[in-house]
Amino acid sequence: MKPTAWNASPTPYWLGWLCLSRLSLSLIFTAYAGVLPMVRAEWGMSAAKAATVQSAWHVGYLVSLFVVGVLADRYGPRRTYLVASVFAAGAACGFAWFGRGYGSALMLYGLAGLCSGGSYTPGLAVIAQHAESGARGRAMGWFLGASSLGYAAALGGVALFSALASWRAGLEFTAGAAVLGAVLGGIALRGMQDPTPGEPRLGSPWGGIAETVRDQAAMACNLAYTFHCWELFALWAWLPSFLATAGRGPASRSGTTWGIAVAGLAHVLGATGSIVGGTASDRWGRTRVMLLLTGLSLTGSFLFGWLWAWPFWLLALAAALYNLCAIADSSVYSTALAETVPPERLGSAYSVRSVMGFGAGAISPVVFGALLDFGRGQFGGTSTYAWVLAWSSAGVGALLGPVMILQFERLVTRHQRDLRDPRAARFRRPRAGAP
Repeated sequence: MKPTAWNASPTPYWLGWLCLSRLSLSLIFTAYAGVLPMVRAEWGMSAAKAATVQSAWHVGYLVSLFVVGVLADRYGPRRTYLVASVFAAGAACGFAWFGRGYGSALMLYGLAGLCSGGSYTPGLAVIAQHAESGARGRAMGWFLGASSLGYAAALGGVALFSALASWRAGLEFTAGAAVLGAVLGGIALRGMQDPTPGEPRLGSPWGGIAETVRDQAAMACNLAYTFHCWELFALWAWLPSFLATAGRGPASRSGTTWGIAVAGLAHVLGATGSIVGGTASDRWGRTRVMLLLTGLSLTGSFLFGWLWAWPFWLLALAAALYNLCAIADSSVYSTALAETVPPERLGSAYSVRSVMGFGAGAISPVVFGALLDFGRGQFGGTSTYAWVLAWSSAGVGALLGPVMILQFERLVTRHQRDLRDPRAARFRRPRAGAP
């Protein structure tokens, strides 16, 4: 196959501009969570009804992650990123201006989620194809770290504008950031080119999906990422509630303000973790860093519930370390997958991964909550054992992560050995989908 033609002279500081674009486009992701306490009261929604608006976002986002990966393979990640960013900005403005009640919010925030995946999967593909191999992990870390900063900025901005003006002003702030993100994306990618017309591409839009599913090494990496997401999404969903009710520190604070502050802090720490993990993998290897960080985060999941009665400042420090380890390998999984599959189906590989990972991440917080309710019923509402049971569910669901990381390492090593000695591959079935 003819090598893909890319412009060798992209815009100076393109990665910085791309990270700023992703940061700005990410604000809408947590905008609803920031205004939820206020709109729930104003629109007269029950907790379950209010939660379905956030669920609509997740469903839309999950669909978009799948679709834009296929589109990036077919039309190029640069073009997909730019077009999707414009739609995402428009959807964010629509939600901020026309969300007037439960029905309109459900539809418009779901639409915002449906338009927002284009700044993620195609962005990863652009970095995979333009960043130097020795710095690719760090570049992925900065990109994913920018997302975490965007989540934190949304919570802080919504809280500030809601206090100074109204919750709608907070939503308008996040919508304005999305418009800025689309503009910054144009600046970042203006010196690049997608594959030139006429180059051989995958014949079917679903060809890359099928090849990825048959690719044993890619699927081992995706399964490891799926178990990682099970643990991470449970952590993100329940850490604010745990800190707000544990110890004696938060007892005198406003529950709403404290929840927003803790969630914002968790995302700031997540940005640091993504950068640290990606940089470390450039230096010491992808699988080695994945195994180390997975082991540390699993230790945190099984121990964290036991810290319920610690002094609050120690508990907050432990939470910071736990969150750092849980998010730090996200960029490493993205980099490892990019180095495993051929560029012409990288978007599809990310699509498969996103469905698997975000699907697991949608289930794990529910399991956590169900076990917390069960534990409170068995041991009492203030018992440490209830939280131990709930936090352990995050660890149990991620236990197979190290197994899949080792399987991924074995398959990649075998494939590299076959490339050096093609005769060895004759005596066993080759890895499906191998480049």
